[in-house]
Amino acid sequence: MRRTAGVDFDASVSMCEEGTLAYNRGASIAKRERERARQQRQKEKAERRVQRATEKLERPASESDVDPDIAGIVPGPQPPQPEGE
Repeated sequence: MRRTAGVDFDASVSMCEEGTLAYNRGASIAKRERERARQQRQKEKAERRVQRATEKLERPASESDVDPDIAGIVPGPQPPQPEGE
């Protein structure tokens, strides 16, 4: 709430042409909907985290300590490529 010229001012309240107060209910409804959507997204994220954790535990351990992406790579100088390729 903001104080303007000795009068308390709330952003969700505005003055109508007749000089009466009008409440901006659309803002509070929209805010509530955004909050519910945010809570729903957080709940879905938490469920996905739990699911990934259980899948990780259920996954069989790899049989070797070698990374499959680099298995079979020989370090050091490589043989030259044939000219025709």
